[in-house]
Amino acid sequence: MKKTILIGLIILSSFASATLIDDAKKAGLSPIPSDEKALLKLIDNPKNPISKAKVELGKALFFEPRLSKSNLISCNTCHNLATGGIDGVSAAIGHKWSANPHHLNSPTVYNAVFMEKQFWDGRDPDLEAQAQGPMQAPPEMAISQEMAVKRIASMSGYKEQFKEAFGDNNITFKKIADAIGVFERTLVTPSKFDKFLAGDEKALSTEEQEGLKTFIDKGCATCHSGVGIGGTMQKFPLVKPYKYANVGDFKGDKNGMVKVPTLRNIAQTAPYYHNGAVWSLEEAVKIMGETELGLELKEKEVASIVTFLKALDGEMPTITYPKLPAVTSKTPKPDIN
Repeated sequence: MKKTILIGLIILSSFASATLIDDAKKAGLSPIPSDEKALLKLIDNPKNPISKAKVELGKALFFEPRLSKSNLISCNTCHNLATGGIDGVSAAIGHKWSANPHHLNSPTVYNAVFMEKQFWDGRDPDLEAQAQGPMQAPPEMAISQEMAVKRIASMSGYKEQFKEAFGDNNITFKKIADAIGVFERTLVTPSKFDKFLAGDEKALSTEEQEGLKTFIDKGCATCHSGVGIGGTMQKFPLVKPYKYANVGDFKGDKNGMVKVPTLRNIAQTAPYYHNGAVWSLEEAVKIMGETELGLELKEKEVASIVTFLKALDGEMPTITYPKLPAVTSKTPKPDIN
């Protein structure tokens, strides 16, 4: 009798998991493909194809502080790959120790390839275009296109890498950004949630599955969907005012639309929101319920959603810190002013 009941419970549990997988897919949630060819097709840019040589060059340039006016700041400074792809401060800190003038927070670079638009106001379409901005922005890396090219071209080690990656050693600012963009396209972090969506019903615990159900039932997946579990442009705030709207002056694009951040690795990427005003994941979930869904979520519902969100922590790619080329007598000197 006990054995029969146990078998029945297992069957019911399996049925519930399978139904939840279907519900998640219907809600627009998609897994990161486990098949390498399928993943490459998803993350590649036909206008700037991924290659091993380009990825290696892009990695070097991502960690290259000499792409900043001061020689102190690299892409990794604000998108630290050791700390969830972020800098861990409310407003990004750049050249001359200046905080972002709009009090904008650095979004994670992990899984950014799945975002439909880049930057909080969605002004750039892809990672290659996005990579050009921070290098030139005065509050960030503050370097000119000309100086960036002179710095990189002056180091003989880079010429060989550019030739291997692009077919010639003609170094341009666009190629620098394109290489960085290709490297960033490889920074994806598959999680046990992806295994669950792919059909592994035991990949998520009962509590995590309950959290996923709450996440879907409450409407969170309306905006946080797709492979990136975010990445579209949405009105913010939508229903009620954002309680920390006075932190900084960012109001979104001209239509008040703000890029929906990815929820992948969300437990590692505090502080939250475009202005980094919220440090608690629980508070962030409560605020989203109020501002976007018009709901006052109960503590149990918040806890359940957070349990699911923590299941989105993915496997970070192993990154070997690159050995960068040495400067020469022709390399322009750093300027901290």
